Amino acid sequence: MPGLIGSALDPLIGAAGDTARRRTLIFVGGVAFALAAGLIGSALEFLMLLLALVLGNPASGAFVGLAQATLMDLEPAQRERNMARWTLAGSFGYVGGPLLLAAALWLGLGWRGLVVALGLCAVGVLPAVRLLPRGGHDGHDLRRSLRRALAALRDREVLRWLALLEAADLLLDIFQGYLALYFVDVAQTDAGAAALGVAVWTGASLVGDWLLLPLLRRMRGTHYLRLSALFVVAVYPAFLLVPSYGPKLALAATLGLLNSGWYAIPKAGLYDALPGRSGAAVAVGGVGGLVGACVPLVLGVVAGAAGLAATMWILLMAPLVLLALLPKR
Repeated sequence: MPGLIGSALDPLIGAAGDTARRRTLIFVGGVAFALAAGLIGSALEFLMLLLALVLGNPASGAFVGLAQATLMDLEPAQRERNMARWTLAGSFGYVGGPLLLAAALWLGLGWRGLVVALGLCAVGVLPAVRLLPRGGHDGHDLRRSLRRALAALRDREVLRWLALLEAADLLLDIFQGYLALYFVDVAQTDAGAAALGVAVWTGASLVGDWLLLPLLRRMRGTHYLRLSALFVVAVYPAFLLVPSYGPKLALAATLGLLNSGWYAIPKAGLYDALPGRSGAAVAVGGVGGLVGACVPLVLGVVAGAAGLAATMWILLMAPLVLLALLPKR
């Protein structure tokens, strides 16, 4: 529900981001994000937790999504490398999050105290919102901005990059979501070995995101994506077919290295397809997110009927779609 509601509101948030209200939206989104973190940390029942997550998802769209759009506006010629930097920061979060949780447990704060502390961190950066550009290509006309954003869904290049983003996510967030379960249920390891598998994949992704920055100085992002997709077409089946744990762990690390840039480069392409309308990119990204939010549910239903081992082969669509849809020039 939080993902569906957040994606449904993203078109409105993105369209408003192309008006003079962008800075206000980022500030309000930050306040709502901090409030949601406080509610999550103090939730005593499922309904309260659900309401907090429903508030936090669109708040993140305004706070984080429009901040990303602003970054993309600052240096249009450097969008790929700036998106790579953005993704590298996120990778530090993926690796650092479990370490923060472990520290919070050791200090006796628990996960609740950690979530509240992260909400306070969001409050701490709110004064910096005043330093951001106002935006405002569409003035104060929200209705006009929304019409223009939705009209972008008829653009073939916009649809191409949306499809590439959702396809790549099969071997990013969705793969990560199923990885521990795969190691336990299919590879027949214990929970500790599965946790190590997730940690190795996540750590390799961090290293890959760091290596991507100098690589993008030497070659175009689309060329790198095509090359890495070709390697993944060979490596991913090997990961599924090899029987023993050690080789699977090594191949999981290889996949973590190879899928670096699979979010950053298509997302930069989406912003390039909508020059001067970064809020519209957030808006159409929300429409794509509505489709993407249904994918884990569909995969779960398939796994329940055919088994997880068979379902994991569906994720091979990711590199195949990239190879099919990446622009040739």
